[in-house]
Amino acid sequence: MTTAPLPDGLTLLERGWLSANNIVLHGAPGEGATVVDTGHSVHAAQTVALVAHALGDEPLARIVNTHLHSDHCGGNAALQAAHGASLWIPPGQADAVTRWDLDDLTYRITGQRCDRFRHDGVLRPGEVLRVGRRCWDVLAAPGHDPASIMLFDAEAGVLVSADALWHNGFGVVFPELDGIDAFDEVAAVLDLIGQLDVRLVIPGHGGAFTDVGPALQRARLRLAKFVANPAMHARHAAKVLLKYHLMEVGWQALEDLLDWVEHTPLVVTTLERAGFTGSRRASGELLLAELVALGALRIEEGIVRDVA
Repeated sequence: MTTAPLPDGLTLLERGWLSANNIVLHGAPGEGATVVDTGHSVHAAQTVALVAHALGDEPLARIVNTHLHSDHCGGNAALQAAHGASLWIPPGQADAVTRWDLDDLTYRITGQRCDRFRHDGVLRPGEVLRVGRRCWDVLAAPGHDPASIMLFDAEAGVLVSADALWHNGFGVVFPELDGIDAFDEVAAVLDLIGQLDVRLVIPGHGGAFTDVGPALQRARLRLAKFVANPAMHARHAAKVLLKYHLMEVGWQALEDLLDWVEHTPLVVTTLERAGFTGSRRASGELLLAELVALGALRIEEGIVRDVA
């Protein structure tokens, strides 16, 4: 991976895979900083400490979420409590946040946790987010999540890509798991990135990188495989959901974990889309075996443990 120093005024807090990266956009004197994405609720105290260290004496004026998956917004409440910062979210789910509708926000169907937060405004595609001397174009990035956005500083060529582009792929295309065609939207977002003069990508997960062309090529090849075989994407997604759950809880008794597989709505429908024909429990056992073989999990005396 080809990396380069971040431009002045940016701090990247690269996190583990349970938590999305946090990006600190430092403001002009007296303006305050903006933090993009806040990680998972499990890591909220760590997020507050990391952001405080990155800020130094600078106040935190604003929090921005690229989308509202639990790994990108779980630290919102803790940062709001610590700093009193305003919070801006993408359009589409503002009412669900106000009502704290766990179904509309997908936290119930995914079996994931997120601490409740309040929002102060909506950041819409086509708008410009100004922090210090930098102007960030707000770009729509549907596919992984229908309401997701990216931020692009055209002058510096810096793209905050969230889960639309990683160095080796992109995030699970969640609408596809609900039977909504979204692979074309992923392709359109990759094409958009290719049309921009991007010189540095700060992804939602993993380190920042400059070899944008090869990363786009890898993402397109991965997407082509999923388009040709949607069941492959669903099987991958099922393993991601299971692994993510174990990252969140750390460990779980095997029988309890299989119960979670049987009763978590999105896991159930994803297994069906992946073509599993046995019982949910048997399907969960097959997925666990694959994840253990990959070294992502281990099972000891009836306990399933996450492997970092």
